[in-house]
Amino acid sequence: MTTEFDLGALLAERGAERYELHGRYLNHQLPRMLHTIGFDKVYERGEGAYFWDADGDDYLDMLAGFGVMGLGRHHPVVRKALHDVLDAGLADLTRFDCQPLPGLLAEKLLAHSPHLDRVFFGNSGTEAVETALKFARYATGRPRVLYCDHAFHGLTTGSLSVNGESGFRDGFAPLLPDTAVPLGDLDALARELKKGDVAALIVEPIQGKGVHEAPPGYLRAAQELLHRHKALLVADEVQTGLGRTGDFYAYQHEEGVEPDLVCVAKALSGGYVPVGATLGKDWIFKKVYSSMDRVLVHSASFGSNAQAMAAGLAVLSVMENEQIVANARATGEQLTSRLAALVDKYELLADVRGRGLMIGIEFGRPKSLKLRSRWAMLQAARKGLFAQMVVVPLLQRHRILTQVSGDHLEVIKLIPPLIVGEREVDRFLDAFTAVMDEAHSGGGLMWDFGKTLVKQAVANR
Repeated sequence: MTTEFDLGALLAERGAERYELHGRYLNHQLPRMLHTIGFDKVYERGEGAYFWDADGDDYLDMLAGFGVMGLGRHHPVVRKALHDVLDAGLADLTRFDCQPLPGLLAEKLLAHSPHLDRVFFGNSGTEAVETALKFARYATGRPRVLYCDHAFHGLTTGSLSVNGESGFRDGFAPLLPDTAVPLGDLDALARELKKGDVAALIVEPIQGKGVHEAPPGYLRAAQELLHRHKALLVADEVQTGLGRTGDFYAYQHEEGVEPDLVCVAKALSGGYVPVGATLGKDWIFKKVYSSMDRVLVHSASFGSNAQAMAAGLAVLSVMENEQIVANARATGEQLTSRLAALVDKYELLADVRGRGLMIGIEFGRPKSLKLRSRWAMLQAARKGLFAQMVVVPLLQRHRILTQVSGDHLEVIKLIPPLIVGEREVDRFLDAFTAVMDEAHSGGGLMWDFGKTLVKQAVANR
């Protein structure tokens, strides 16, 4: 008996129900939020750094699926690799053989990480972090992992235990007995290490929430402190890795930093097949997998699947052949410098920071009385509303997708596909200056929308 399934026909018949279906069967708050802020668009297709709607209008993607779409959407090399691996009909995931693709991808990843020796493949960034937490605890024989205030490492229970944002942690206790230290505070790190029970410090070289970079010299000094106390340094490069910051890894910006474990995911997928990887030193892996009895002591049912491995290999090939890291560095410098030049022009614009194509635009209290009173109104209702006021017209009027960097933050984060260039920089700058001009005029649709956000924030209290 032949089973027929026509995906195109199903989408043609039911695709228009997308928001209704999500509200009925999935997270019902997502469509509600999207309707409220006017983000309830219907995108028909995507390619590179752009989406298109049913009317044929293009939208510039400065979000890259939270960093997943490092090469943009539907890169032809990655797409072909996935067609090829499906057509090959491999005997995948037998669980009792060693397929070639995982070893080839591990070899290629480790070539960019010369001080690391082995790789574990899972399915996501949070799984990569979970693996690092388990391996660090087992390898050191110690229970406690340190993390930084405002960190984000994932939302499964282990990674949530090293999540520095209370909004994600609230209501999910008890978590693991881990401890927060301020990013950049070596004295606080030393105090915790002296207690003798610390397995590791996990740190984002640049924090995703707020786009805060570790101070110069911090990672190297922290590494020396950790090793002196027989603890490990874990670098979470899930968002910052694979060229995002203008280096293959963000920690490579600082000379002499050699983490014991490194977590990657997101862009390694090519935007198609979920994949995560935990890279580590040989002695750590050999301690975890110390005997044949422990061969499956840590594993993942879908880890190392052929489709994910093929996507990862294709992504790394594209990055090398198309000089993606160099483009991220050059385009990021251009975008950051042009945005920074606007700080003196706009009193609502407080700071521009970041590295490569991971950029934070922070807004702050204005000086003029008229704008200050409007700012105070927004802050009294909920911190972060002004940044949302900027994000909405960027999408609705200029067809540019961005995001507020975190809850209660007046920061917009730009993490576009790493393939963007001068054309996209010009388009974003033109749109951003137009929005800033309107915001500083003290009136218009933007501030009317701000009042709507205030009412919504008050109603949700």
